Amino acid sequence: MAVYTKTGDKGETGSFDGRRISKSSDLINTIGAIDELNSFLGITLATARGDTKILRYKDIQKKILSIQEDLFVINSILAGSKLKFSSSKTKKLEKQIDIWEGKLPVQKNFFFYGGHPQAAMVFYARALCRRAERSLVKLEIGDWRLEILAYINRLSDYLFTMARSINFEEKVEEKFWKT
Repeated sequence: MAVYTKTGDKGETGSFDGRRISKSSDLINTIGAIDELNSFLGITLATARGDTKILRYKDIQKKILSIQEDLFVINSILAGSKLKFSSSKTKKLEKQIDIWEGKLPVQKNFFFYGGHPQAAMVFYARALCRRAERSLVKLEIGDWRLEILAYINRLSDYLFTMARSINFEEKVEEKFWKT
C-alpha cells in the first residue's frame, strides 16, 4: 500500500467518520501539535539509548512509550474514532510526579531549562506539550475534552518533573533566573 493517497492534495484531510476537514482547521492544528510532541518524544527516546544511566533507560523507555501510546489514542479520538480515554491515565502521571518530587529539592525560583542533554530535550518536549494544550483549549467538541485536557496539562508537569529528575540524578545544578 502506498503512503500517498492524493486525497489531501487540495488542503483537506479525512476523519474516522468520513468527514473532510481543512488542514488549516483548529482541529487539525491540534492533532498536528500532539503529533509533533509525540515525534519529539521519539527523538528523546532514541537519543537516550546509549546512556543507560539516565533514570534507568528501560524505565524511561517504558514511560515514554506509554505516553506515546496515550497520544496516539488522543489523536484518534480527536480525529473521530470511538476510542475512550480514561482519567486513570492522569492519575498515573500524578503518582509518578509525586515520587519524583519527593526526591527533588523544592523549587523556589524559576530556572533556565537545560542541564543534561536528555533533560534539555524533555524540557523541550514539555514546551511542545504546552503548545498542544493551548491548541486543545480552542476546541469545544465532545464530552471527552476535559479528560484529555487534564491529561495534557498534567503531562507537561510530568515532563517538567522528569527533566528535573534527570538533572538531579546526573548531578547537574539548576541555574536560577535572577530578577
